[in-house]
Amino acid sequence: MLLAAADTAAQVIKSGPSACPTIALTFDLCPVRKGAGYDQALIDYLVEHKIPATFFMSGQWIAKHDSEVEQLLGIGFFEVGTHGEVHAHLPMHDADAQRVEISGPVKLLSEHYAHEAILFRPPFGEYNEVTVDVVRALGLQFIQWNIESGDPDPMLSAEQIVARIEKRAKGGSIVVLHANGKGKHTRQVIQRLTTEVLPRKGLRPATVSDVLSCKLPK
Repeated sequence: MLLAAADTAAQVIKSGPSACPTIALTFDLCPVRKGAGYDQALIDYLVEHKIPATFFMSGQWIAKHDSEVEQLLGIGFFEVGTHGEVHAHLPMHDADAQRVEISGPVKLLSEHYAHEAILFRPPFGEYNEVTVDVVRALGLQFIQWNIESGDPDPMLSAEQIVARIEKRAKGGSIVVLHANGKGKHTRQVIQRLTTEVLPRKGLRPATVSDVLSCKLPK
């Protein structure tokens, strides 16, 4: 990740208040070259157990998953943000190109789904000062994470991913995972987290917005 300057770093949100007993489970929906691009088993588990979650959708992903977008938007305890248009490396582009990449899926969700997305996560977690300025000018909240699950890594087992998250999980944490099928063990990881790890730590899953406002889920 490229580091932002100190005067812009405050604009990039990596966690919520540590005193609040909530944790945000977030799932990136990046474009994929092969496969369905949607972890239906994971989504079914989240829905069945009413686990709040936040999803960051790329424009290319949205364009190929109309029914899935509708499903996620229709779940009251889910939250939907954006993740760039084509999953570009933003620091390699100027302000105009970054604005197009960032605003694309925001416009798509607004015009085709009547959803006003205010949360943005940069592809690959990469950004520079230009990115921060563009996000601010567009009126979006810049959401990163402070716990990287590593779930797309085929070399990591479910146990290793759970251990990585458990080691750093605390109030206000934001965890990055994937719901596009890249995470082979993601559903299993979420089951372990929500039934064992988080209860043991006294933490409850919540959307990013609820974590930031320290609002406990009902």
